[in-house]
Amino acid sequence: MVEQSDHAPLLDWEEIPQTELAQTKENGSETSPPDLGSFGSTASGIGFSTSAGVPAVVTAVASVNGSPHLDHPGPWDVPSPIHTDPGISLKERVGWEERDQIVSVFVVTFDTRSGNMVEWCLPQDMNLDGVEFKSMASGSHRIANDFIYFRKGSYFGLACFANMPVESELERGARMKSVGILSPSYTLLYRYMHFLENQVRHQLQCPGSYSPLEAFYEDKKAVLPTSGNGLVSVCPTRAWIPAINRCMHPEMKITHPAGCMSQFIRFFGEQIMVLWKFALLRKRILIFSPPPVGVVCYRVYCCCCLANISIPGLGVSVPEFRPFFYINVADIAALATEVSYVACTTEKIFEEKKELYDVYVDNQNVKTHRNSLQPLLRLNGADREKYRKLSEQRQMLLYTQEVDGECTSNEEDLFILFFMEQNNRIFQTLSEVVASNDPTLTADHVRAMGLDPQADRSFLVDLMEVYGIDAMLVIDNPCCP
Repeated sequence: MVEQSDHAPLLDWEEIPQTELAQTKENGSETSPPDLGSFGSTASGIGFSTSAGVPAVVTAVASVNGSPHLDHPGPWDVPSPIHTDPGISLKERVGWEERDQIVSVFVVTFDTRSGNMVEWCLPQDMNLDGVEFKSMASGSHRIANDFIYFRKGSYFGLACFANMPVESELERGARMKSVGILSPSYTLLYRYMHFLENQVRHQLQCPGSYSPLEAFYEDKKAVLPTSGNGLVSVCPTRAWIPAINRCMHPEMKITHPAGCMSQFIRFFGEQIMVLWKFALLRKRILIFSPPPVGVVCYRVYCCCCLANISIPGLGVSVPEFRPFFYINVADIAALATEVSYVACTTEKIFEEKKELYDVYVDNQNVKTHRNSLQPLLRLNGADREKYRKLSEQRQMLLYTQEVDGECTSNEEDLFILFFMEQNNRIFQTLSEVVASNDPTLTADHVRAMGLDPQADRSFLVDLMEVYGIDAMLVIDNPCCP
């Protein structure tokens, strides 16, 4: 456990020197922040090297070349085990660097008369409207502590919440605060989790002592150019931007406690395959859970990982599939304009706002009110075969980690690459069919994608429509599938 420091405030959030990181990588392992276990920081597909200003487009898995794999044994062609250099992590293959870009740091408190309110922030002219509700999830008064990822306009935030009993009638026996930060991307927010946890405890014990937060902001504040519309431009516009596959998010690099992906798989089980289809179709997915909400924010991230594709240029015209993380009633107006997102909430009222979402997830129960999407809720043989293959690969990885203590592969890499390969296989096959002299999609093509020609027919039709793929589907659609 990391002990809170009451002196030299910068020591609570100082990162590991690059020289130490290099040494640990040479020894076959990576150093993680204390008390968070082992990490798997992942940048999916596209790396932005802010130091060199050169984009790196990375295809993490081999594409399906030539004709579809029609000779694969078994009824469906499912992704085979991922063959990558065990000494190179996904993060290292991407080769992506990013500098700190903290645009704001703030303290939110609960006042018994005024409710949630921002009590302090830097810079003082920062527009933080709504942050007081995003940083304290509805229902948090019932728990002792939590952390929350959220989105504020063009920024992403991370806040740590704590609830401390006090002998004060004015505070009604409890003092609740959150300390948070904002950044243009959520990729590096995890670095400051312990600092925020330490600072929220410090704020509860010594209200009004902001010097550590002031020092933090002065050291980490972003110096970013402003575009003509007043929004921060994180990645300057260049000639290569249109060629980037926008389905591959440079932001998709979030570090979490060891076992997050494993917990996600165990929690949803085979239902992951249902979520995968909705994610690939860019549907609006809303996850409900009572507090604490931190672990649910990780489920939002895991859902986004299901839709990764590394085929350059594919899906440029489809909606971006970025996470909103935690939302509340103050986000209703913003969500009304979104055509694709993944978010979580602790407010049950959202279930009644059916115009705001396509898919509603309550515990392990995945449901949709849209009749056209109802067939996607039913698991078929191909779905179960893919889940079986994923489970086998996980067990093999766990066995390898147990036998070989220096194994650098992790479940996050396995999870992301498994679904990326599955998605690549589908779109590579579709691309080959469209480019052929006879753009006709047959049952053999569909099996080569790892799909069921009959049960996945509606999914495939929707997929081609969403991604603008012009091919003829000749698979019979029996009246009684």
